[in-house]
Amino acid sequence: MRNNLRALAVLALVPIALAGCGGSDAGSSSDGTAKAGTTIDYWLWDTNQIGAYQKCADAFETSSGVTVKITQSGWDDYWGTLTNNFVAGNAPDVFTNHLSQYPQFAAQNQIVDISDLVEEDGVDLSIYQDGLADLWVTEDGGRYGLPKDWDTVGAFYNSDMATAAGLTADDMANLEWNTTDGGTYEAALAALTIDKNGVRGNEPGFDKTNVATYGLGLSANAGGAFGQTEWSAYALSNGFEYADKNPWGTKWNYDSPEFQDAMTWWRGLIDKGYMPSFEIASSGVSLQETFGAGGVAIVTEGSWNTNAYMSLEGVTTAIAPTPVGPTGERASVFNGLADSIYVGSKHQAEAWEWVKFMGSADCQDIVAGEAVVFPAVKSSLAKATAAFAAKGYDTSGFTVQVEEGTTHLAPIANNWASLNATITAAGETFMSFKGDVDVYDAANDEVNALFAK
Repeated sequence: MRNNLRALAVLALVPIALAGCGGSDAGSSSDGTAKAGTTIDYWLWDTNQIGAYQKCADAFETSSGVTVKITQSGWDDYWGTLTNNFVAGNAPDVFTNHLSQYPQFAAQNQIVDISDLVEEDGVDLSIYQDGLADLWVTEDGGRYGLPKDWDTVGAFYNSDMATAAGLTADDMANLEWNTTDGGTYEAALAALTIDKNGVRGNEPGFDKTNVATYGLGLSANAGGAFGQTEWSAYALSNGFEYADKNPWGTKWNYDSPEFQDAMTWWRGLIDKGYMPSFEIASSGVSLQETFGAGGVAIVTEGSWNTNAYMSLEGVTTAIAPTPVGPTGERASVFNGLADSIYVGSKHQAEAWEWVKFMGSADCQDIVAGEAVVFPAVKSSLAKATAAFAAKGYDTSGFTVQVEEGTTHLAPIANNWASLNATITAAGETFMSFKGDVDVYDAANDEVNALFAK
């Protein structure tokens, strides 16, 4: 179902029960154009991006007279709070959206289809990195956001620990793995793992039950159905694809040998003592804290966390790309965010102008200069790379994936919430050694049943 934003603004067809949570000032002017003096609410989840988007908001207010009030809440609370506000009719005018979430919001008619506005205002979609703009288009042709950034997955590693283990930066940039013996990647993880007696994982007498520093970190949710920063780089470089097609897949492949062999190898790192158990990972201490305290030597993470990891005190951190897999290529999920407009917003025209500004080179150049994320606009990327370099950060471990063409689209599908819950439950059973890899067979059957016609 499409929602022509200008028609909503001009005809004022917004029920009182669905009033947005923007200020109490007057809404858009009668011709559907943005009105100076209006305040709109904008939500995001990443605390690292607040400063950059506040600068965009300041520039937007200067040019339009419209004030943007920014509210941040953590990822774990963000989606529940947003959903509750949808139900209450009090959602923000604009919010940062995710590829795994927007199909459901679009199907529920909670967000505005901006496709007509993009056409009417002549928004140039070719300015974005290839493929990003298409990710925000549903099967029926509705568009629900303009790209604002993109991300890949790489490895943050403690370079002092790597040096002590005999590993150079060149070594770390060219690791490879396989499902048989783990290749040079597993060998590096073994060398980086140290037990509490000071014995490394590749040395005689290593005690895997008494580890002080693990070679590789593990997050608390086992990766769910996405596995973005957990298992995706291994499964995808072993030939796995999430579904029969992406976006909008209907037959899923969590029962494939490409996926299950990669997962079996990955879980084997726990059994060898090179990666903490699922129970340890779920203890409540964040992976970033563990890395900062020297509890793990390598963390596979997204480029959006570059500042968070590189600025940790007491740690000399470097970035490496994901390892080359059995396919002969490395792999990373290619993801990106966009901003969506709530259908109940009282300030439709202002919301669209803000979304359009965030998707422009003007705002993305500002964001690029803050060295927080990689902007979606192609021309802004060089500015971001230079800004990261000015901080002393070599981010080629993230950009090499795009340069080599070894990225894979993040999964976009209907029924994602149910799908993710099912695969997450199977993954937690598997990673905690309460079930074998065939738990994914039953889970995959259950997932495919969601799409049976």
